[in-house]
Amino acid sequence: MKIAVVPVTPFQQNCTLLVCEETMKGAVVDPGGEVDRILAGVEEVGLTLEKIFITHGHMDHAGGTAELAERLGLPIEGPHLGDKPLIEAMPKQAERFGLGIVRSFTPDRWLDDGDQVQFGNITLDVLHCPGHTPGHIVFFEPKSHIAQVGDVLFRGSVGRSDLPGGDHDTLIRSIKTKLWPLGEEVVFVPGHGPLSTFGEERRTNPFVHD
Repeated sequence: MKIAVVPVTPFQQNCTLLVCEETMKGAVVDPGGEVDRILAGVEEVGLTLEKIFITHGHMDHAGGTAELAERLGLPIEGPHLGDKPLIEAMPKQAERFGLGIVRSFTPDRWLDDGDQVQFGNITLDVLHCPGHTPGHIVFFEPKSHIAQVGDVLFRGSVGRSDLPGGDHDTLIRSIKTKLWPLGEEVVFVPGHGPLSTFGEERRTNPFVHD
């Protein structure tokens, strides 16, 4: 599996295209908005999109989901049911930030810890990692050692826990008990900013270093 990151929205959220190189079929993770920009990235890579995966219900990560699913007829998988209230509140969030019309949606499949999702010949493991939001999940591809962690962990920082449904202790516990056991070599794509590895964050991140 390889990845292509397409930053979208004024929040510069890392929407990610996941690519099965054997089939050139793919999935999009967290289409937060600017759907035309995302589709231009899909065309540039030469992908046939099969699914939409959502890490959590914040507008900058899920705001373009309904439009993209409708335009391409794609199923939506994720997040965990705990983020249902956040998804339902996205239209009001968008109005408050002056970001135009954003529609809520109902996933075709809510996900839970231990589930798996597929596209092309790729299988991703699902980890429920609450703390930033109650229903936040992480997608992990064990063969390529790539994790899509949303707003759980960043290079040099961790996700906010002061938003509705957030809890700092729960967030740190999710990182240390769910992410670290996956291996220090794992490359992760955060919801914002540059990529890093779990090993690098264990050594240098002031919030979660060993």
